[in-house]
This record gives sequence, structure tokens and C-alpha cells, in this order.
Amino acid sequence: MEPYDALPSADPFSASTRAFQCLALALTIPEAGELSHHDLEAFLDVAGRDLLRQLFQDHLDLRAIREEAAAAMDSAKVTGADGWPRQHREPGHVRKLACLFGTVTVARLAWRNKGLTNVYPADAALSLPAHRHSMGLRRLAVLEAARSSFDQAGAAIERRCGKVLGKRQAGQLVAAAAVDIDVFYQRKIPLPATAATTLVISVDGKGIVMRPEALRPATLKAHQRKQPALRTRLAPGEKPHRKRMATLAAVYDTDPAPRRPHDVIAPPDGRSERREKRPGPKAKAKWLTGSVIHPPEHTIAAAFDQALARDPEHLRSWVVLVDGARHQLDLIQAEATRREIDLHILIDFVHVTEYVWRAAHCFHPAGTPAAESWVATHLTSILHGQADRVAAEITTQADHAQLTGTKREGVNACVRYLNSHIDHLRYDTALAAGWPIATGVIEGACRHLIADRLDITGARWGLTGAEALLKLRALIDNGDFDTYWAYHLRREHERLYPAPDQHRYQLTA
Repeated sequence: MEPYDALPSADPFSASTRAFQCLALALTIPEAGELSHHDLEAFLDVAGRDLLRQLFQDHLDLRAIREEAAAAMDSAKVTGADGWPRQHREPGHVRKLACLFGTVTVARLAWRNKGLTNVYPADAALSLPAHRHSMGLRRLAVLEAARSSFDQAGAAIERRCGKVLGKRQAGQLVAAAAVDIDVFYQRKIPLPATAATTLVISVDGKGIVMRPEALRPATLKAHQRKQPALRTRLAPGEKPHRKRMATLAAVYDTDPAPRRPHDVIAPPDGRSERREKRPGPKAKAKWLTGSVIHPPEHTIAAAFDQALARDPEHLRSWVVLVDGARHQLDLIQAEATRREIDLHILIDFVHVTEYVWRAAHCFHPAGTPAAESWVATHLTSILHGQADRVAAEITTQADHAQLTGTKREGVNACVRYLNSHIDHLRYDTALAAGWPIATGVIEGACRHLIADRLDITGARWGLTGAEALLKLRALIDNGDFDTYWAYHLRREHERLYPAPDQHRYQLTA
């Protein structure tokens, strides 16, 4: 649709008034009476958006007129953030602003002085962004890009706002929108909880397909020297070396929910109907974070910062749930030692279950009741805190069965896993205290934050874009986006339009 006529008039909103009258008239003609409801919706969607754009434009023009009139009546000078005055004013300076309704023109006065940069008081009054796209459009771009691909986000924005944003620009806006997230969480005070509430930290990692220049040096070197064994596909066990590991962490509260081993694993002969199964603990006040740029210790430290903000006096029980990766365990223990915090570290029970099932298939065919009964018996013993005895029994049974070679690989892997993590398999203590024993929260976060968006087919990421989207998706999942966006707007205004004495003040989240 062509822009509405905007001839000079005593009424600053005359163009908007004429646009509305034209729109109302278009709905009264006989042809409009023959339109279906969906045709009317489509027409009003475009025409209504252009009417809003004209209202926005008329208001900006009115502000420009008022600024010139006020400057003509007042001989005061304008002082820039550098402390130097600008005494000369020059009208006719314009800039474009792409907003939710289309593109408008902002006219304002420039205050000048020889050898100094121009100062535009109207820009600060409007809190205009540094570049063309409005903060409302940026907010929409972030929300759309965080939930779908940039192509889909661009299409959604075009349907709502017209052609105001390109794919590359959307990526730049998303990266710029995430710059204050770390500081925001450093200053945000979590809600308090009672000393009886368990504090849980969980850490995991997941790979993201990256562009070659964004890979870590060792991965890039392996990617460059890779010689595929097969021409058309990867051979078994072969890796393309295209991923960079992102580390994710979750911190959440949970009320203790004591359980028995048979509440987790049904005994071989089935559960008794006389005793109801006790429910496990439920996560609440969940907080997620992650990074693909920083090393794992950075994310783990951020998780400890969040946990410490929730329990600064160390009055609560701190439980850490991991999948057994030795590197993560060492980093967590080092961070706890540095902060002098007593932790209860538990290995994810689901991972233990997988190893026991693998060992079961060395003795019994897969999918048989005998294998299920064997697994239930040993997992029940592990839940009773007897992982060392289970490891010894499995070893003895394998010796008596004279298992060797590939037939014993599952047994050896299970025994090694149990023995190497024996100190972190105290499920008897965890169940009695009502703690969680599985890493479902952080594994679900890995699927939601990374797999659902960063791992879509054909996506290859640069460091800046992947880091920004990972942090923004975590922010949205935490339920903090609206609060953060208000904080981000204040920070952005402070960066673009600093006052001479701004260093005296600090923003809080």
C-alpha cells in the first residue's frame, strides 16, 4: 500500500485522520460487502498496520516541531556526555527507524560545535537505538528467533511488520540482545527458601555443530586431517569432528520426598498392592544457564553463584547430580573446595541402570523375563547402598560362567563404572533424605535449549550466534525474559546516552 498523504496542516494528525477516513470509507463501498471475513482480515491487517505507522510518523513529526519551537524560545546550550557545550543548532537532521508498523522518519535538531560530535537531545528523549531497528522490533526478533530458525523468524516478522528485517540483521539483533544476561543474573536476587528445602545443582554437556572457524583447536585439527574410511558415509565409530561441546547447568529447589528402593525399582515379583508407590521430589524455582564459548568451569562457577545466592549461609543440603563424566566431577569438586561447601554428589541412577542392563545381556538374552529379574535384583541392591557388593557379585558370576572376550565386555564396563563411582552411589542416603537421584531436569534442558533449536537439520553455528541463542533460550525458560528486557533497555539507554556523572550510579536488576 502506498504511504498516506502527509500534507502540512494545523492538525498534526491530519494525515492519520485522513488515513482512517479512507480506511473506513473502503469498508462501506459495495465491493467490501462482498468480501469474506478472511479477506476482510487480510485487508485490515495491512491497512491497519499502515494506519498505525502513520500515527507513529505524525507523532514523531509533532515532536520535531515542538523541539524546534522550544529551541527558538530558549537560548540555552546543550552539553554532551563529554562535558563540552554545543551552542549551534541545525535543523533538518533525519534518520530512519524500522518499527513494528513499518519504517518511519525521525527528524530532530543537531547541536553542534567545531571539532566535536553532534548531539541529538531528541534521540535521548526517544531512547532511539544505535542502528535502524527499534527495540520493539528487536524484542520480536529475539522471541521469534529463539523458538525457530532465522528463516522462519524472518517470515513471521514479515507477516506481522512487513519487510523491515533481513536474516543477517536478525542474527545481529539476537546477539546484541544477549549482552546483559550475565550481569542481569549477577544482580538478580533469587526468592528465599526454607532450610529444609533441598538445593540441587545438575551439570551436563551437549555438542553443537559449528562452522570450522568456531571449533576448538583440537577438534579443528582432527576435522582437517580426517580421512573418511568410506566415500558415502561414516564408518562405525567414526566421527566428523564438527561439534563444539556446550556446558549446561541447572539449579533448582525441591522439597524432600523420602522413598524406598521399591518405589524406584519394582521387585522381581512385582509391587505389592498393599503399599502405594511414593512419589519422588519435584523441581521448583528452576534456573538454567549454559555456554559454548566459555570452558565448563565457567558454567559450573555460575551455577555455584546462583546456588550461593539462594543459600548464602549454607543452611540447606546441597545435592549435585551428574552423569559420571570424570572431568565434570573434578571441576565440581574443585569449585566446592574453593568455596568451602559440603556437597552430596550423586551419579544419575538412569546411567547406572543402563550399565546394569548391558551386563545383564551378557548372561541372559535381551528382552527375556530372566534379564529383567536379574536387573531388578541388582538395582535394588544398589539403591540400598550396596554397589560394591553388586560389583563383586557380577564379577563372580562372570567368572563362574567363564565369560571372556566380547561376551564379557558389558560386565567389565558395568563393574568399572560401579567401582570408579562407588563414593557417589549412596542412594540409600539420598532416598532416606528425600533427594532426587536422576538428572532428568538437566537432560531435558539439553534437549530443549540445544537440540530443539541449535541442532536443527543443516544448522552450523558461529560462536557469537550460538552463545547468544543458548543464553536467550535459557533466559526465556527461566521465566525472566520480560524482567530482563526492561533491564536491557535501561542498560542500552545508559550506554548510548551517558550523562557526565553517570559513573556515580549503577543499575540493579
